[in-house]
Amino acid sequence: MELQKITLMDAYMIETLRSNGISNQEILAGIKEGNVDVWQNLHEHFDFKELLKLAEHDIEDFQSILLDGYKVKYVTFKGLQNLIKFRFGIEADKDYQLTETSIENLKLTEEQANTLKQMISQNWIFHWEGGIGSLTHKQ
Repeated sequence: MELQKITLMDAYMIETLRSNGISNQEILAGIKEGNVDVWQNLHEHFDFKELLKLAEHDIEDFQSILLDGYKVKYVTFKGLQNLIKFRFGIEADKDYQLTETSIENLKLTEEQANTLKQMISQNWIFHWEGGIGSLTHKQ
C-alpha cells in the first residue's frame, strides 16, 4: 500500500494534536464534525482549518493518513528536526547531534525508526542500526 503524501505543515498539525493526547479517532471525529477551533489553543501559529481542507478532498485518504501513516512531500533540515520533536518528543543537542547536513546519534526504538523512515521525503537518507539512527540530506 502506498502512503498518502502530505505537506510538512499538515504533518506538524497532526503530530501537534497527537503529542497533546488527541487520538486519531478524536482527530477524525473533529474533522468530520468540522470542529477544529477547540485545537487552536494548542499552537497559536497553526490554522487547523487546513486539516479540514485536506479531509474535504477525500475523507478516506485522510483517515488513511491518520491510521496507516503518511509520507511528507518534502522535508527541510529544520523541518525534519521539528517533525522529530513533534512526533517523538526528541530534541537536538539533548537526544541527537546536528552537523551541517545531517542528524547523528538519534536514539530511536525500532517502531520509531520504522515510522520515521516511512514519513521522510526522498531527499533524506536514513540509516538505523542497534537503536541509533542518522539522517543525511541528499546533495
